Amino acid sequence: MSELDLPGPDGVRLAATLVRPTAARWPAVLIRTPYGRERLLPEARGWAAHGFGALVVDVRGRGGSTGSFLPYAHETGDGVAALAALRAVPGCDGRVVLAGASYGAHCAVAGALADPDVCGVLAAVPALGPGETAREPGGAARLACRIGWWSEHGQDARPAAPSAATTLPVTAALDPAPAGWTDLWDAPARTPWLWDGVALAAMPLLAVGGTADPFAARTWALARHWGGPSRLVLGPWGHELDAPAPGAALAGRRIGAVYAAWARAAVENRPLGRGALVAAGGTGRWVRAGGAPALAVDAVRPGGFPAGFVADPDRPVRSRPPGAPVPAVPAVPAVSGPDLHRDDRVVAHTPPLSAGTLAGPLVVTLVADSGAVDADWVVRIGLRDHDLVTAVHRHRGPSPHRVVVTTPPVGAALAEGDRLRVEIAGHHWPAHARNPHTGQDAAHATDLRADPRTVHAVHLDLPHVPPGRDELAAAAIPEEVTL
Repeated sequence: MSELDLPGPDGVRLAATLVRPTAARWPAVLIRTPYGRERLLPEARGWAAHGFGALVVDVRGRGGSTGSFLPYAHETGDGVAALAALRAVPGCDGRVVLAGASYGAHCAVAGALADPDVCGVLAAVPALGPGETAREPGGAARLACRIGWWSEHGQDARPAAPSAATTLPVTAALDPAPAGWTDLWDAPARTPWLWDGVALAAMPLLAVGGTADPFAARTWALARHWGGPSRLVLGPWGHELDAPAPGAALAGRRIGAVYAAWARAAVENRPLGRGALVAAGGTGRWVRAGGAPALAVDAVRPGGFPAGFVADPDRPVRSRPPGAPVPAVPAVPAVSGPDLHRDDRVVAHTPPLSAGTLAGPLVVTLVADSGAVDADWVVRIGLRDHDLVTAVHRHRGPSPHRVVVTTPPVGAALAEGDRLRVEIAGHHWPAHARNPHTGQDAAHATDLRADPRTVHAVHLDLPHVPPGRDELAAAAIPEEVTL
């Protein structure tokens, strides 16, 4: 293990640790992180055990690197500099894979887009770009996770005040504001140069995500829009790639086997096709996703449609942690319950569904009225006694209107006769900022107004894979991702 001081652009020095394999010449993995390179040394030693040199670099302004850390501002140029330094290390044969998780995945993608000679990109739970982390793909503003990250990792960060989530405007939630915090909310939801580059990228990609990760939708989009060969592995994990269900375990040592098998194929220039593998919940089985025909169903409710509710930002529907318990959908829905008479949301359910696996995003189409020129539509889907997925879509347009809400990808095993619970609301706070219903962006608003709404119909297109079709045992995953 060697400590290195790498030259970066504009005079910065990038602190790095190199872990070498036993071979005289070797391919390499470059990992850049804002979280302290010492935390990733066990991963680096794992790469070395598989025959790769692993260079772990503190991004500028973090750990031992000089300069100021401004999130997402310098990762392309600094990545190019770190790549050049790694290729010049005696023993490195010039073949390099860029790897990283969370912010580190952005570093890997940004570096690869600037260097077409990179052999491959491994992006785990990618937190891509400032706008991509601050906004849902549908445009709604994230709140709780952004307050948490910036108060912990922003320049000169300090803990957020207990009242941060209620502060208006959102841009004033952190005081004093870390460098880049206020600019974050004016960033485009899709960073143009990044996604333009992703579409043209020719080297292979391995994207690894979790259905409980807040960035699952972006992970799915990265794999689908990548120009070269791309593989997606989407498990029942959160942002730490944890796997609480024993039958779903692929994290830890097993995920390292996936990484190494794929990286070896990438540096050897073996053919790597496109495809997605999604875990069927905690069953220990996986399905190939992306090509399954949609199962179309209309949601129903005991009181029928239309059904009204009030989206009131002064008493918003509260968010729940991923996988939180919820009331089970009764086997016979012809009864009224407390949810039928709620005035802050509409609750419906699907008819009984066939056995199989839901593998991919759900598309929910609402026919609904809103009195606001700008409204967030929250769709929260539950299966049996737990939440399955939540999507928040910001919609502008005249009323009545048709609102299409695409959820993040899911992986869930359905038993014969299972029914999905569908909650429709106007807020999902504090996970997301409250929409003010005035036309002003939620991050800048101080005036909040209630919005009466009516839902006339709810239609779902489900990525349903029948039993036995495209299923794999968990043990096949390391080999499958390289085919």
